[in-house]
Amino acid sequence: MFWFTNDIAILEILNGYHLFMLVFALTIMSSYVILGTISIFSLRRYLKENSFVNYQVILNCEMAPRLSLIAPAYNEGFTIEENVQSLLSLNYNNFEVIVVNDGSRDNTLQLLINAYGLVPVDSEVTEQIPTKQINQVYKSQNKAFKKLTVIDKENGGKADALNVGINYSQNPFVVCIDVDCILEKDALLKLAKPYLELSDSRVIATGGVVRIANSCIADGGRLVKIKAPQKYLPRIQVLEYLRAFLLGRMAWSKLDGLLLISGAFGMFDKEIAIKAGGYNPSTVGEDMELVVRMRRYMIENNLKYSVFYIPDPICWTEAPEDFSVFKKQRSRWTRGTMETLWAHKKMFFNPKYKILGLLSIPYWTFFEYLAPLLEIVGIIVTIYLIVYGFISWKFFLLVSLMVYIFAVMISCLALLTEEYTYSQYSKIRDLKRLLMAAFIEPFYFHPVTVYAALLGNWEKLWGKNGWGEMKRSGFKSKPGQSQPVTDS
Repeated sequence: MFWFTNDIAILEILNGYHLFMLVFALTIMSSYVILGTISIFSLRRYLKENSFVNYQVILNCEMAPRLSLIAPAYNEGFTIEENVQSLLSLNYNNFEVIVVNDGSRDNTLQLLINAYGLVPVDSEVTEQIPTKQINQVYKSQNKAFKKLTVIDKENGGKADALNVGINYSQNPFVVCIDVDCILEKDALLKLAKPYLELSDSRVIATGGVVRIANSCIADGGRLVKIKAPQKYLPRIQVLEYLRAFLLGRMAWSKLDGLLLISGAFGMFDKEIAIKAGGYNPSTVGEDMELVVRMRRYMIENNLKYSVFYIPDPICWTEAPEDFSVFKKQRSRWTRGTMETLWAHKKMFFNPKYKILGLLSIPYWTFFEYLAPLLEIVGIIVTIYLIVYGFISWKFFLLVSLMVYIFAVMISCLALLTEEYTYSQYSKIRDLKRLLMAAFIEPFYFHPVTVYAALLGNWEKLWGKNGWGEMKRSGFKSKPGQSQPVTDS
Protein backbone atom coordinates (compact mmCIF):
# COMPACT_ATOMS: atom_id res chain seq x y z
CA MET A 1 0.00 0.00 0.00
CA PHE A 2 2.89 2.37 0.79
CA TRP A 3 4.47 1.96 -2.67
CA PHE A 4 1.07 2.27 -4.37
CA THR A 5 0.41 5.56 -2.56
CA ASN A 6 3.83 6.86 -3.55
CA ASP A 7 3.21 5.91 -7.18
CA ILE A 8 -0.03 7.91 -7.18
CA ALA A 9 1.74 10.90 -5.62
CA ILE A 10 4.53 10.69 -8.19
CA LEU A 11 2.02 10.51 -11.03
CA GLU A 12 0.23 13.59 -9.72
CA ILE A 13 3.51 15.48 -9.49
CA LEU A 14 4.47 14.40 -13.00
CA ASN A 15 1.10 15.46 -14.39
CA GLY A 16 1.61 18.86 -12.78
CA TYR A 17 5.11 19.02 -14.23
CA HIS A 18 3.82 18.14 -17.72
CA LEU A 19 1.20 20.87 -17.49
CA PHE A 20 3.72 23.45 -16.27
CA MET A 21 6.23 22.67 -19.03
CA LEU A 22 3.50 22.74 -21.68
CA VAL A 23 2.21 26.12 -20.50
CA PHE A 24 5.78 27.48 -20.26
CA ALA A 25 6.62 26.29 -23.79
CA LEU A 26 3.42 27.75 -25.22
CA THR A 27 4.09 31.05 -23.44
CA ILE A 28 7.59 31.30 -24.93
CA MET A 29 6.29 30.42 -28.39
CA SER A 30 3.51 32.98 -28.10
CA SER A 31 5.98 35.67 -27.06
CA TYR A 32 8.17 34.91 -30.10
CA VAL A 33 5.16 35.16 -32.41
CA ILE A 34 4.02 38.44 -30.87
CA LEU A 35 7.50 39.99 -30.94
CA GLY A 36 8.06 38.75 -34.49
CA THR A 37 4.79 40.23 -35.68
CA ILE A 38 5.53 43.61 -34.08
CA SER A 39 9.03 43.56 -35.59
CA ILE A 40 7.85 42.79 -39.12
CA PHE A 41 5.32 45.63 -39.13
CA SER A 42 7.86 47.99 -37.55
CA LEU A 43 10.45 47.03 -40.15
CA ARG A 44 8.03 47.72 -42.99
CA ARG A 45 7.29 51.15 -41.57
CA TYR A 46 10.98 51.89 -40.97
CA LEU A 47 11.94 50.95 -44.53
CA LYS A 48 9.10 53.01 -45.97
CA GLU A 49 9.99 56.10 -43.95
CA ASN A 50 13.74 55.80 -44.58
CA SER A 51 13.33 55.32 -48.31
CA PHE A 52 12.92 59.13 -48.44
CA VAL A 53 15.90 59.93 -46.23
CA ASN A 54 18.90 61.56 -47.85
CA TYR A 55 21.80 60.79 -45.53
CA GLN A 56 23.99 63.16 -47.53
CA VAL A 57 22.08 65.99 -45.86
CA ILE A 58 23.17 64.71 -42.44
CA LEU A 59 26.74 64.40 -43.71
CA ASN A 60 26.78 68.07 -44.72
CA CYS A 61 24.72 69.32 -41.78
CA GLU A 62 26.64 71.37 -39.20
CA MET A 63 23.92 70.54 -36.67
CA ALA A 64 24.80 66.83 -36.87
CA PRO A 65 25.85 65.46 -33.46
CA ARG A 66 29.55 65.62 -32.68
CA LEU A 67 30.74 62.09 -31.95
CA SER A 68 33.64 60.42 -30.19
CA LEU A 69 34.32 56.87 -31.35
CA ILE A 70 35.84 54.82 -28.54
CA ALA A 71 37.54 51.56 -29.53
CA PRO A 72 39.19 49.45 -26.79
CA ALA A 73 42.07 47.34 -28.12
CA TYR A 74 43.69 44.37 -26.44
CA ASN A 75 46.25 42.26 -28.37
CA GLU A 76 44.91 43.39 -31.76
CA GLY A 77 48.30 43.63 -33.44
CA PHE A 78 47.37 41.55 -36.50
CA THR A 79 44.60 43.87 -37.64
CA ILE A 80 44.89 47.13 -35.69
CA GLU A 81 46.29 49.28 -38.53
CA GLU A 82 43.56 48.34 -40.98
CA ASN A 83 40.83 48.56 -38.35
CA VAL A 84 41.78 52.08 -37.27
CA GLN A 85 42.05 53.20 -40.89
CA SER A 86 38.54 51.86 -41.41
CA LEU A 87 37.22 53.95 -38.51
CA LEU A 88 38.95 57.11 -39.74
CA SER A 89 37.40 56.73 -43.19
CA LEU A 90 33.75 56.54 -42.11
CA ASN A 91 31.34 58.91 -43.84
CA TYR A 92 30.88 61.56 -41.17
CA ASN A 93 32.30 64.98 -40.47
CA ASN A 94 32.09 65.82 -36.79
CA PHE A 95 33.87 62.94 -35.09
CA GLU A 96 37.07 61.84 -33.40
CA VAL A 97 38.51 58.36 -32.95
CA ILE A 98 39.88 57.33 -29.55
CA VAL A 99 41.71 54.00 -29.47
CA VAL A 100 42.35 52.78 -25.93
CA ASN A 101 45.18 50.28 -25.70
CA ASP A 102 44.15 48.26 -22.66
CA GLY A 103 47.58 47.00 -21.61
CA SER A 104 48.11 44.83 -24.68
CA ARG A 105 50.85 42.22 -24.36
CA ASP A 106 51.64 42.20 -28.08
CA ASN A 107 52.86 44.98 -30.42
CA THR A 108 49.48 46.74 -30.81
CA LEU A 109 50.72 50.08 -29.46
CA GLN A 110 53.98 50.10 -31.42
CA LEU A 111 52.20 49.31 -34.65
CA LEU A 112 49.87 52.27 -34.10
CA ILE A 113 52.80 54.56 -33.32
CA ASN A 114 54.61 53.54 -36.49
CA ALA A 115 51.58 53.51 -38.80
CA TYR A 116 50.11 56.86 -37.77
CA GLY A 117 53.17 58.82 -36.70
CA LEU A 118 52.08 59.09 -33.08
CA VAL A 119 53.95 61.17 -30.53
CA PRO A 120 53.34 61.57 -26.77
CA VAL A 121 51.31 64.64 -25.78
CA ASP A 122 50.37 66.26 -22.49
CA SER A 123 46.68 65.87 -21.90
CA GLU A 124 44.94 66.98 -18.75
CA VAL A 125 41.54 65.49 -18.16
CA THR A 126 38.98 65.56 -15.39
CA GLU A 127 38.43 61.98 -14.32
CA GLN A 128 34.64 61.92 -14.19
CA ILE A 129 34.63 58.11 -14.06
CA PRO A 130 37.33 56.32 -12.00
CA THR A 131 39.64 54.14 -14.11
CA LYS A 132 42.96 52.32 -14.08
CA GLN A 133 46.14 54.35 -14.48
CA ILE A 134 46.86 56.08 -17.81
CA ASN A 135 50.40 55.57 -19.09
CA GLN A 136 50.50 57.95 -22.04
CA VAL A 137 48.31 59.79 -24.54
CA TYR A 138 49.39 59.96 -28.19
CA LYS A 139 48.42 62.17 -31.14
CA SER A 140 49.56 62.02 -34.76
CA GLN A 141 51.99 64.47 -36.33
CA ASN A 142 50.27 63.83 -39.66
CA LYS A 143 47.34 66.22 -40.20
CA ALA A 144 45.56 63.49 -42.17
CA PHE A 145 45.11 61.65 -38.87
CA LYS A 146 44.24 64.63 -36.68
CA LYS A 147 41.02 62.93 -35.60
CA LEU A 148 42.95 60.07 -33.99
CA THR A 149 43.90 59.84 -30.32
CA VAL A 150 45.56 56.77 -28.83
CA ILE A 151 45.58 56.21 -25.08
CA ASP A 152 47.84 53.62 -23.46
CA LYS A 153 46.68 52.38 -20.06
CA GLU A 154 47.05 49.60 -17.56
CA ASN A 155 44.95 46.54 -18.29
CA GLY A 156 41.55 46.83 -16.67
CA GLY A 157 39.12 45.18 -19.06
CA LYS A 158 36.81 46.46 -21.76
CA ALA A 159 34.51 48.44 -19.44
CA ASP A 160 37.45 50.28 -17.86
CA ALA A 161 38.90 51.06 -21.30
CA LEU A 162 35.56 52.48 -22.45
CA ASN A 163 35.38 54.65 -19.33
CA VAL A 164 38.83 56.03 -20.14
CA GLY A 165 37.59 56.90 -23.62
CA ILE A 166 34.53 58.64 -22.16
CA ASN A 167 36.74 60.68 -19.81
CA TYR A 168 38.99 61.82 -22.65
CA SER A 169 36.28 62.35 -25.27
CA GLN A 170 35.76 65.92 -26.48
CA ASN A 171 32.24 65.52 -27.89
CA PRO A 172 28.77 65.25 -26.32
CA PHE A 173 28.02 61.82 -27.82
CA VAL A 174 30.14 58.68 -27.62
CA VAL A 175 30.05 55.68 -29.97
CA CYS A 176 31.41 52.57 -28.27
CA ILE A 177 32.62 49.89 -30.65
CA ASP A 178 34.72 46.75 -30.88
CA VAL A 179 37.87 47.66 -32.75
CA ASP A 180 37.86 44.37 -34.67
CA CYS A 181 34.38 44.93 -36.14
CA ILE A 182 33.74 46.21 -39.65
CA LEU A 183 31.34 49.14 -40.00
CA GLU A 184 29.38 50.17 -43.05
CA LYS A 185 30.54 53.52 -44.43
CA ASP A 186 27.26 55.26 -43.50
CA ALA A 187 26.93 53.63 -40.07
CA LEU A 188 27.42 56.85 -38.09
CA LEU A 189 24.92 58.72 -40.25
CA LYS A 190 22.23 56.15 -39.46
CA LEU A 191 23.00 56.14 -35.74
CA ALA A 192 22.97 59.95 -35.60
CA LYS A 193 19.65 60.41 -37.42
CA PRO A 194 17.37 59.92 -34.33
CA TYR A 195 19.25 62.73 -32.53
CA LEU A 196 18.30 65.19 -35.29
CA GLU A 197 14.60 64.38 -35.34
CA LEU A 198 12.18 66.61 -33.44
CA SER A 199 11.00 65.00 -30.25
CA ASP A 200 9.80 65.97 -26.77
CA SER A 201 12.10 63.38 -25.22
CA ARG A 202 15.88 63.16 -24.98
CA VAL A 203 17.52 60.44 -27.04
CA ILE A 204 20.02 58.80 -24.69
CA ALA A 205 21.10 55.81 -26.77
CA THR A 206 20.87 54.25 -30.21
CA GLY A 207 22.03 50.79 -31.20
CA GLY A 208 22.58 49.18 -34.56
CA VAL A 209 22.20 45.68 -35.91
CA VAL A 210 25.18 43.34 -35.79
CA ARG A 211 25.76 40.72 -38.50
CA ILE A 212 28.07 37.71 -38.78
CA ALA A 213 31.00 38.22 -41.16
CA ASN A 214 32.63 34.75 -41.08
CA SER A 215 33.63 33.64 -44.60
CA CYS A 216 32.93 37.12 -45.98
CA ILE A 217 35.70 38.79 -47.98
CA ALA A 218 37.23 42.01 -46.63
CA ASP A 219 39.43 44.58 -48.33
CA GLY A 220 40.82 47.69 -46.67
CA GLY A 221 38.53 47.37 -43.69
CA ARG A 222 35.41 46.95 -45.84
CA LEU A 223 33.37 43.89 -46.74
CA VAL A 224 33.47 43.43 -50.50
CA LYS A 225 31.71 40.07 -50.66
CA ILE A 226 29.06 38.76 -48.27
CA LYS A 227 28.74 34.98 -47.97
CA ALA A 228 27.09 32.53 -45.63
CA PRO A 229 29.70 31.01 -43.30
CA GLN A 230 31.22 27.74 -44.49
CA LYS A 231 31.28 26.19 -41.01
CA TYR A 232 28.06 25.11 -39.34
CA LEU A 233 28.57 26.84 -35.99
CA PRO A 234 28.90 30.42 -37.30
CA ARG A 235 26.28 29.66 -39.98
CA ILE A 236 23.73 28.84 -37.31
CA GLN A 237 24.74 31.98 -35.44
CA VAL A 238 23.70 33.96 -38.53
CA LEU A 239 20.17 32.66 -37.97
CA GLU A 240 20.43 33.39 -34.26
CA TYR A 241 21.46 36.99 -34.90
CA LEU A 242 18.70 37.45 -37.49
CA ARG A 243 16.13 36.25 -34.96
CA ALA A 244 17.55 38.41 -32.19
CA PHE A 245 17.93 41.64 -34.16
CA LEU A 246 15.20 41.50 -36.82
CA LEU A 247 12.51 39.66 -34.85
CA GLY A 248 13.45 40.67 -31.32
CA ARG A 249 15.11 44.00 -30.72
CA MET A 250 13.03 45.78 -33.35
CA ALA A 251 9.92 44.82 -31.35
CA TRP A 252 11.41 45.75 -27.98
CA SER A 253 12.43 49.12 -29.39
CA LYS A 254 8.88 49.67 -30.63
CA LEU A 255 7.51 48.70 -27.20
CA ASP A 256 10.04 51.04 -25.50
CA GLY A 257 11.41 48.08 -23.57
CA LEU A 258 14.86 47.61 -25.09
CA LEU A 259 17.37 46.52 -22.43
CA LEU A 260 20.39 45.75 -24.55
CA ILE A 261 22.45 47.68 -27.08
CA SER A 262 25.23 45.47 -28.40
CA GLY A 263 28.67 46.26 -27.06
CA ALA A 264 29.96 45.91 -30.62
CA PHE A 265 28.29 49.14 -31.72
CA GLY A 266 26.22 51.64 -29.73
CA MET A 267 25.86 55.41 -29.42
CA PHE A 268 25.21 57.15 -26.10
CA ASP A 269 24.52 60.58 -24.69
CA LYS A 270 27.78 61.15 -22.79
CA GLU A 271 26.27 63.38 -20.10
CA ILE A 272 23.67 60.79 -19.13
CA ALA A 273 26.20 57.95 -19.33
CA ILE A 274 28.46 59.80 -16.88
CA LYS A 275 25.60 60.73 -14.52
CA ALA A 276 24.57 57.07 -14.52
CA GLY A 277 28.12 56.12 -13.49
CA GLY A 278 29.63 54.95 -16.78
CA TYR A 279 30.42 51.34 -17.56
CA ASN A 280 30.65 48.95 -14.62
CA PRO A 281 34.06 47.17 -14.68
CA SER A 282 32.85 44.56 -12.17
CA THR A 283 30.43 42.97 -14.63
CA VAL A 284 31.12 41.04 -17.83
CA GLY A 285 27.79 42.26 -19.25
CA GLU A 286 28.74 45.93 -19.21
CA ASP A 287 26.80 46.79 -22.38
CA MET A 288 23.40 45.60 -21.10
CA GLU A 289 24.01 46.87 -17.56
CA LEU A 290 24.81 50.42 -18.74
CA VAL A 291 21.64 50.65 -20.85
CA VAL A 292 19.49 49.47 -17.94
CA ARG A 293 21.20 51.88 -15.55
CA MET A 294 20.84 54.85 -17.93
CA ARG A 295 17.15 54.11 -18.40
CA ARG A 296 16.69 53.67 -14.68
CA TYR A 297 18.41 57.02 -14.06
CA MET A 298 16.04 58.81 -16.44
CA ILE A 299 12.93 57.23 -14.92
CA GLU A 300 13.98 57.85 -11.32
CA ASN A 301 14.63 61.52 -12.16
CA ASN A 302 11.34 61.90 -14.06
CA LEU A 303 13.08 62.78 -17.31
CA LYS A 304 11.57 62.03 -20.70
CA TYR A 305 13.87 59.93 -22.84
CA SER A 306 14.08 57.59 -25.83
CA VAL A 307 16.24 54.62 -26.82
CA PHE A 308 16.33 53.68 -30.51
CA TYR A 309 17.31 50.57 -32.41
CA ILE A 310 18.48 50.92 -36.03
CA PRO A 311 17.74 47.74 -38.06
CA ASP A 312 20.02 48.48 -41.00
CA PRO A 313 22.99 46.07 -41.32
CA ILE A 314 25.71 48.45 -40.21
CA CYS A 315 28.17 46.43 -38.10
CA TRP A 316 29.83 43.13 -39.02
CA THR A 317 31.62 40.96 -36.49
CA GLU A 318 33.27 37.58 -36.36
CA ALA A 319 31.44 34.79 -34.53
CA PRO A 320 33.17 31.90 -32.74
CA GLU A 321 33.96 28.99 -35.07
CA ASP A 322 34.65 26.28 -32.51
CA PHE A 323 32.62 25.12 -29.54
CA SER A 324 35.35 25.86 -27.00
CA VAL A 325 35.35 29.59 -27.74
CA PHE A 326 31.58 29.61 -28.23
CA LYS A 327 30.96 28.14 -24.76
CA LYS A 328 33.21 30.77 -23.18
CA GLN A 329 31.30 33.53 -24.95
CA ARG A 330 27.85 32.25 -23.99
CA SER A 331 28.76 31.43 -20.40
CA ARG A 332 30.02 35.03 -20.13
CA TRP A 333 26.73 36.30 -21.57
CA THR A 334 24.87 34.27 -18.93
CA ARG A 335 26.99 35.70 -16.14
CA GLY A 336 26.45 39.20 -17.50
CA THR A 337 22.69 38.67 -17.58
CA MET A 338 22.70 37.36 -14.02
CA GLU A 339 24.71 40.33 -12.79
CA THR A 340 22.48 42.88 -14.50
CA LEU A 341 19.22 41.33 -13.35
CA TRP A 342 20.50 41.05 -9.77
CA ALA A 343 21.89 44.62 -9.72
CA HIS A 344 18.52 45.96 -10.85
CA LYS A 345 16.22 43.51 -9.05
CA LYS A 346 14.37 46.51 -7.64
CA MET A 347 12.81 46.98 -11.08
CA PHE A 348 11.30 43.47 -11.20
CA PHE A 349 7.50 43.83 -11.60
CA ASN A 350 7.81 47.39 -10.25
CA PRO A 351 5.19 49.63 -11.96
CA LYS A 352 7.36 52.68 -11.26
CA TYR A 353 9.62 51.54 -14.11
CA LYS A 354 6.72 51.09 -16.53
CA ILE A 355 7.35 48.71 -19.42
CA LEU A 356 10.90 47.95 -18.18
CA GLY A 357 9.73 46.81 -14.77
CA LEU A 358 6.49 45.15 -15.80
CA LEU A 359 7.60 43.41 -18.99
CA SER A 360 11.26 43.70 -20.03
CA ILE A 361 12.98 42.67 -16.78
CA PRO A 362 10.51 39.80 -16.09
CA TYR A 363 10.85 38.60 -19.70
CA TRP A 364 14.63 38.49 -19.49
CA THR A 365 14.42 36.78 -16.10
CA PHE A 366 12.03 34.01 -17.11
CA PHE A 367 12.74 33.49 -20.82
CA GLU A 368 16.37 34.52 -21.28
CA TYR A 369 17.88 33.47 -17.96
CA LEU A 370 15.65 30.80 -16.41
CA ALA A 371 14.50 29.03 -19.60
CA PRO A 372 17.78 27.11 -20.15
CA LEU A 373 17.83 26.05 -16.48
CA LEU A 374 14.24 24.83 -16.68
CA GLU A 375 15.16 22.94 -19.84
CA ILE A 376 17.96 21.16 -17.99
CA VAL A 377 15.52 20.25 -15.21
CA GLY A 378 13.18 18.96 -17.91
CA ILE A 379 15.90 16.74 -19.34
CA ILE A 380 16.67 15.30 -15.90
CA VAL A 381 12.98 14.64 -15.22
CA THR A 382 12.55 13.03 -18.64
CA ILE A 383 15.45 10.66 -17.97
CA TYR A 384 13.86 9.78 -14.61
CA LEU A 385 10.54 9.06 -16.34
CA ILE A 386 12.21 6.78 -18.88
CA VAL A 387 14.19 4.85 -16.25
CA TYR A 388 11.17 4.23 -14.01
CA GLY A 389 8.66 3.68 -16.81
CA PHE A 390 6.49 6.72 -16.14
CA ILE A 391 7.08 8.30 -19.56
CA SER A 392 4.09 9.12 -21.72
CA TRP A 393 5.73 8.62 -25.10
CA LYS A 394 2.79 10.03 -26.99
CA PHE A 395 2.91 13.28 -25.00
CA PHE A 396 6.71 13.43 -25.12
CA LEU A 397 6.95 12.94 -28.88
CA LEU A 398 4.09 15.33 -29.57
CA VAL A 399 5.63 18.14 -27.51
CA SER A 400 9.12 17.49 -28.95
CA LEU A 401 7.78 17.62 -32.50
CA MET A 402 5.83 20.79 -31.76
CA VAL A 403 8.89 22.53 -30.31
CA TYR A 404 11.11 21.41 -33.20
CA ILE A 405 8.67 22.58 -35.89
CA PHE A 406 8.24 25.91 -34.14
CA ALA A 407 12.01 26.45 -33.81
CA VAL A 408 12.52 25.77 -37.52
CA MET A 409 9.57 28.00 -38.39
CA ILE A 410 10.93 30.98 -36.43
CA SER A 411 14.35 30.63 -38.10
CA CYS A 412 12.71 30.44 -41.52
CA LEU A 413 10.62 33.51 -40.70
CA ALA A 414 13.77 35.42 -39.72
CA LEU A 415 15.47 34.36 -42.95
CA LEU A 416 12.42 35.33 -44.99
CA THR A 417 12.27 38.71 -43.25
CA GLU A 418 15.93 39.28 -44.06
CA GLU A 419 15.35 38.49 -47.75
CA TYR A 420 12.35 40.80 -48.02
CA THR A 421 14.14 43.67 -46.28
CA TYR A 422 17.92 43.87 -46.66
CA SER A 423 18.70 40.72 -48.68
CA GLN A 424 22.38 40.54 -47.81
CA TYR A 425 22.73 36.99 -49.12
CA SER A 426 22.22 37.28 -52.86
CA LYS A 427 23.22 33.75 -53.91
CA ILE A 428 20.75 30.86 -53.82
CA ARG A 429 23.54 28.63 -52.50
CA ASP A 430 23.90 30.80 -49.38
CA LEU A 431 20.15 30.75 -48.74
CA LYS A 432 20.09 26.96 -49.06
CA ARG A 433 22.94 26.68 -46.56
CA LEU A 434 21.14 28.89 -44.06
CA LEU A 435 17.85 27.06 -44.58
CA MET A 436 19.54 23.71 -43.95
CA ALA A 437 21.11 25.16 -40.82
CA ALA A 438 17.63 25.97 -39.52
CA PHE A 439 16.71 22.28 -39.57
CA ILE A 440 19.97 21.21 -37.93
CA GLU A 441 20.14 23.89 -35.23
CA PRO A 442 17.89 22.25 -32.58
CA PHE A 443 20.15 19.17 -32.54
CA TYR A 444 23.56 20.68 -33.27
CA PHE A 445 23.54 24.15 -31.72
CA HIS A 446 20.83 24.43 -29.09
CA PRO A 447 22.17 21.77 -26.66
CA VAL A 448 25.49 23.62 -26.49
CA THR A 449 23.77 26.94 -25.67
CA VAL A 450 21.88 25.23 -22.85
CA TYR A 451 25.12 23.69 -21.52
CA ALA A 452 26.86 27.10 -21.77
CA ALA A 453 24.04 28.67 -19.73
CA LEU A 454 24.52 26.01 -17.06
CA LEU A 455 28.28 26.61 -17.19
CA GLY A 456 27.72 30.35 -16.76
CA ASN A 457 25.65 29.74 -13.63
CA TRP A 458 28.31 27.40 -12.25
CA GLU A 459 31.11 29.90 -12.95
CA LYS A 460 29.15 32.71 -11.33
CA LEU A 461 28.45 30.53 -8.30
CA TRP A 462 32.19 29.94 -7.90
CA GLY A 463 33.08 33.59 -8.38
CA LYS A 464 34.53 33.65 -11.89
CA ASN A 465 34.45 37.22 -13.23
CA GLY A 466 36.87 37.32 -16.17
CA TRP A 467 36.15 37.33 -19.89
CA GLY A 468 38.46 34.48 -20.81
CA GLU A 469 40.54 34.32 -23.97
CA MET A 470 38.39 34.70 -27.08
CA LYS A 471 40.40 33.50 -30.08
CA ARG A 472 39.35 34.64 -33.55
CA SER A 473 40.28 33.46 -37.02
CA GLY A 474 40.27 36.92 -38.61
CA PHE A 475 38.33 38.16 -41.60
CA LYS A 476 39.11 36.63 -44.96
CA SER A 477 40.99 38.94 -47.28
CA LYS A 478 41.03 39.27 -51.03
CA PRO A 479 43.36 36.86 -52.85
CA GLY A 480 46.97 37.76 -52.26
CA GLN A 481 46.34 39.36 -48.87
CA SER A 482 47.18 37.81 -45.53
CA GLN A 483 44.52 36.40 -43.22
CA PRO A 484 45.22 37.61 -39.70
CA VAL A 485 44.45 35.97 -36.42
CA THR A 486 43.60 38.05 -33.36
CA ASP A 487 43.05 37.48 -29.68
CA SER A 488 40.88 39.79 -27.63
